[in-house]
Amino acid sequence: MDLGIKGRRALVCAASKGLGRGCAEALAREGVAVTIVARTASDVARTAAEIAALAGQPVRHVACDITTADGRAAALAACPQPDILITNAGGPPPGDFRDWDRDAWLRAIDANMLTPIELIKATIDGMIERRFGRIVNITSGAVKAPIDVLGLSNGARSGLTGFIAGLARKVAPHGVTVNNLLPGRFDTARLRAIVTSQAKGQEVSEEAVLAAIKANIPVARVGDPAEFGAMCAFLCSVHAGYVVGQNILMDGGQYPGTF
Repeated sequence: MDLGIKGRRALVCAASKGLGRGCAEALAREGVAVTIVARTASDVARTAAEIAALAGQPVRHVACDITTADGRAAALAACPQPDILITNAGGPPPGDFRDWDRDAWLRAIDANMLTPIELIKATIDGMIERRFGRIVNITSGAVKAPIDVLGLSNGARSGLTGFIAGLARKVAPHGVTVNNLLPGRFDTARLRAIVTSQAKGQEVSEEAVLAAIKANIPVARVGDPAEFGAMCAFLCSVHAGYVVGQNILMDGGQYPGTF
């Protein structure tokens, strides 16, 4: 299927690895002019070169912290008028809410709620003027089924979800769609950190924790970031113009609810 977005411009955040990289790869393969952002200069440069080799076209890269005003300014200077925006930022650490002070909560909200909102605010009017825009926020399956040790993430990402629900309907008449992708358990550094934390807390091996996670997923495995990227690319396509304000869960069937 031709997604109809060849030549469009995309800004993909936290894209040197994991789910962000999966999205950047999928978009680049569709002929999108991709700019990727990550904090570590060597990582983002290497990833840009690898994606460029796969896609057969240049991939721009910016080393910055997207959760800061300076970082966002650097990213938008490199890709000032994106047609596609993929927001993403590393999740806050797991733990017990009794150990989180006000600053911990503010850091989580700043990274996983306010940063996407600031990026959207900086880019959405241009999309409206061009009568085409696709915004996909990478949030978490924890928005639908909270994970007890990820309280900081549960709270901050739920706040973003509520904001997007209103915004998406407002901009839809202008050819701009805003949706959220909710990953479950994918093979990423984030998952490995959670496994390590749970193994330490339960005093068992990491292998045992990972086996238990897989046993609780109907497809009996964790997800591949390339699968996530493919869904993201479809949401950014011309074929997804009727998908508005949705929270699309990709968790291998783990969430047990009907709705």
